[in-house]
Amino acid sequence: MNNNLFFKLKENLNNNDFIDINDLKNICFVHDNTSLKIEIDYKLSNSGKNSDKTNSINEFMLYDDNKLIGYAGICDFGGEEIEVNGMVHPDYRRKRIFTRLFSLVKDEFKRRENKAMLLLSDNNSVGGIEFIKNITDDFSHSEYDMNLDMDASQNVSFNNLIFRKAVIADIDKIKEANFEFFSDNDIKEISSGITYLLEADNILIGKVRLEIIDNIGGIYGLEVLPDYRGKGYGRELLILSIKKLKESNVKIINLQVETNNKNALNLYKSCGFKENYTMDYYRLNKSL
Repeated sequence: MNNNLFFKLKENLNNNDFIDINDLKNICFVHDNTSLKIEIDYKLSNSGKNSDKTNSINEFMLYDDNKLIGYAGICDFGGEEIEVNGMVHPDYRRKRIFTRLFSLVKDEFKRRENKAMLLLSDNNSVGGIEFIKNITDDFSHSEYDMNLDMDASQNVSFNNLIFRKAVIADIDKIKEANFEFFSDNDIKEISSGITYLLEADNILIGKVRLEIIDNIGGIYGLEVLPDYRGKGYGRELLILSIKKLKESNVKIINLQVETNNKNALNLYKSCGFKENYTMDYYRLNKSL
């Protein structure tokens, strides 16, 4: 291997790291015509916020002099699993570069309490899927990445609902509701004003997380409690989320949905969302 190669391992990204990784992402996208879910916008915006993750390594970079040629990243959204994705510069492939990066990722995984990692690849990436299947054939699920047709129209149907930001005083109420998609990380982010609640007659019936990064609005963890499903509240929560993001003049509104969640998929399509690509997830359990 080239003597000028060196690794850079970090807990968080800074602006220079972001530029290098984003440039490599764009090179790989043009070359492969496949997508990467590496979450670097999210990571940069949250850099330094997760003080309890001190001494953990999330960013694995390999350079040739000042040129980033390989990257692997860990995303920890709370819970038992971490997500791992990465890429190698087209000119440096078939040199076991990602194998070396992934070896460092596995070492970090062993040090953590997480029980499993999810390995991600665009469904159309032959090389990505091949690499993952050499590690694990435990397929977990697939997700559609979807963007909203910003010209599509949506109309609210209820006039007795309250859609508002969650505040610290709501934490106990949210915990007691037992939402399926809610973790300790979500509780920490309530103070940042990105979690919204849907209420009817002062009763909590749904929640969602809305994020805006670089004029791109994201809808995450949209959920209506079981007793209120099938009554149109999910659609209402989605429409109110879209309207709130549009108030901030975002250019794109994005979300992800599991491909086998037909009810949610039909809902999103009916409100103007269209599929961009499919991301496959494979599970690697920690050895006991």
